[in-house]
Amino acid sequence: QVQLVESGGGLVQAGGSLRLSCAASGRTFSGYVMGWFRQAPGREREFVAAITWSASNTYYTDSVKGRFTISRDNAKNTVYLQMNSLKPGDAAVYYCAATPPLLTNSGTYYSREGSWRYWGQGTQVTVSS
Repeated sequence: QVQLVESGGGLVQAGGSLRLSCAASGRTFSGYVMGWFRQAPGREREFVAAITWSASNTYYTDSVKGRFTISRDNAKNTVYLQMNSLKPGDAAVYYCAATPPLLTNSGTYYSREGSWRYWGQGTQVTVSS
């Protein structure tokens, strides 16, 4: 049974920081691409960031570039999302996801919700203004 468990969400003031973690278990995720999506109330789930197995490729949605950093520790089967300079617009439930890699990695492909095979249950991030 595959499990992706997110943690690290919470309440933070605008301008503050949070680090989300996602621990994967239940199977080997060797080679898998890991990513983060988010969903705010009344909105569709949107892509935030993704990272390939070797971390040689990272992808971000434009609105978080320069503020968020995705990283991973393969020995721990864990992916992280460091979020700095948070804005009220970043408030959402953040979901971790995992998927097998493409032969040729594509940021466009990984930005699509339907491209991902496994999902976590989400962690809430609230940003107060």
